[in-house]
Amino acid sequence: MRFINELREGDRINGIYLCKQRQSAVTKNGKPYDSIILQDKTGVLDGKIWDPNSLGIDEFDALDYIEVVGDVTSFAGAMQLNVKRARKAGEGEYNPADYLPVSENSTDDMYSQLKGMISSVKHPYLLALLKKLFVEDEEFLKSFEGHSAAKTVHHGFIGGLMEHTLSVTRLCDYLAGTYPLLKRDLLITAALLHDVGKVRELSSFPQNDYTDEGQLLGHIIIGAQMIHDLVREIPDFPLELENQLVHCILAHHGELEYGSPKKPALAEAVALNLADNTDARMETLTEIFAADKGKREWLGYNRLFESNLRRTGDF
Repeated sequence: MRFINELREGDRINGIYLCKQRQSAVTKNGKPYDSIILQDKTGVLDGKIWDPNSLGIDEFDALDYIEVVGDVTSFAGAMQLNVKRARKAGEGEYNPADYLPVSENSTDDMYSQLKGMISSVKHPYLLALLKKLFVEDEEFLKSFEGHSAAKTVHHGFIGGLMEHTLSVTRLCDYLAGTYPLLKRDLLITAALLHDVGKVRELSSFPQNDYTDEGQLLGHIIIGAQMIHDLVREIPDFPLELENQLVHCILAHHGELEYGSPKKPALAEAVALNLADNTDARMETLTEIFAADKGKREWLGYNRLFESNLRRTGDF
């Protein structure tokens, strides 16, 4: 098969892909068509079935693996597949590992690093809180290890949530060692917990889409609720410490317009926001440049960075 990140405008493809979504729609002229999203481990591709009732289009549903024949076109600056034929693929015709994006880092290695960060926390109540979630709660840990950190934008792959969490925690560890103002135990704990709400905000793969709870509350509020509930299980957990930890979670996006219910008021909340934003943006750049595979110097305008991005030249 040809992976999605290898496709270019003008290509004719004939291969098996995961149908992540399928929706029926109607053109402005009243003609029915189907809009689908195809996925493999390298990305997603929008597709259109302009004649869904034709003989070449067999029955299939979202989350089926389908064999498609079609032409790669361009629409509004993005690639799109004009589907000519489609059928549901049978078991044995595909390898599921080819269709689910996975972190390049070992889950076992990342978990070992995460436990190392946990053991570096000396405050007894914060250490107990971290162990209760990341060591004792096997159900949560299994979900955390397999989750992405986002539907799109950055770390949108299996293991992405753990990878992002570790990167943010390492950045916070550096900041705590550089600026004595910061209380390291609080900052490291907040970094490890800042995105735990995403295990309930986003569904597991292959869907990796927003749950009802995620749509209604968002991972920041969900995470704050999870921490509050866990704290209740630890006798005599100081209320002031809980409030400061939860504040860091509530403020980690930094601005109200970016989804934070509160703006940072603590130095640790400021540091966590900087670390979170740094890792998110650098991973986004990494994924943008990797998807292009070094074919271009200028990659075009990017809305997140509000800039026409260019690959750094050799010198």
